[in-house]
Amino acid sequence: MAVIDMHSHFFPAMDAAYCARAEAEGLPWLRDAGGGKGFIMQGASEFRPVDDVLWDPARRVEALDAQGIDLQILCATPIMFGYSLPATDARDLAQRFNDEAIAFCGHAPDRMKALAQVPLQDIDMACAEVSRAMATGHLGVQIGNHMGMRNLDDEGLLTFLTHCAEVGAAVLIHPWDMMARERMPKYMLPWLVAMPAETQLSILSLILSGAFERLPRSLRICFGHGGGSFAFLLGRVENAWKYRDIVRADCPQPPSTYVDRFFVDSAVFDTRALSLLIDVMGEDRVLLGSDHPFPLGEQDIGSLVRGHDGLSGEQKAKILSGNAKAFLNL
Repeated sequence: MAVIDMHSHFFPAMDAAYCARAEAEGLPWLRDAGGGKGFIMQGASEFRPVDDVLWDPARRVEALDAQGIDLQILCATPIMFGYSLPATDARDLAQRFNDEAIAFCGHAPDRMKALAQVPLQDIDMACAEVSRAMATGHLGVQIGNHMGMRNLDDEGLLTFLTHCAEVGAAVLIHPWDMMARERMPKYMLPWLVAMPAETQLSILSLILSGAFERLPRSLRICFGHGGGSFAFLLGRVENAWKYRDIVRADCPQPPSTYVDRFFVDSAVFDTRALSLLIDVMGEDRVLLGSDHPFPLGEQDIGSLVRGHDGLSGEQKAKILSGNAKAFLNL
């Protein structure tokens, strides 16, 4: 049974000149500490300890072989987005990282493909870069789920999503810059509480604003981490839509009718959660996604799907690869 992991991350090892500049200017870079260990750096500060599978394509292929992954889709680690930079600087950074991603995948092009990043703070530049990246071999783009105070229903972001549909770019929405960090100083709570909430917020911003009524049906868009808390709380949203006119003011159809407009990945780590996700979204809308190679990702990639006794062989085949082929237009 073929296996396609459509949600994983990489961070390229850059040359010494870039690393020195990044350390001085507060940009993201990777410090190789030796022995297969390193740190993602933000300027002179350590952001996260990492292993060489994140930056070494040969080690990545070894990991794919060990886990039985036929194809893995790589995208930027969100710290690479550069959304707080001036737009031209973010564009230059995106172009550099996107070219590095293609070079990384070039080590084994039948095993690794990439999603680009864009300077989302400038819509014209973002549209231009996703078009350039697609021409160089990217399958689509990964973006953060918001841009400052602008959610996905912002007119500029809708313009970008429409452009992605027009050029055939698959779009992965990844939560970042999580809300209310000041109330969650310990225990990785921003990743455990705010990250699922951010993803639900981005889905609901498209549904309740009526954005899906205006976006092309050809748009292929996926929300990571199982769509966050969306599936579990859809009943609450549906109830609010029925009984509160302020909820349905811009949303002409019940929220549940829009689940055929987007995909989610399978990174929910629990058979009961996966069962609910498939029940809510449908078996054609869930894709294998691991969040590899980070500790909060699925460590044995695909094991949740493979080991789910309640799924048929056909359903497992769809989630492990078939649905990803449709999403990625493979």
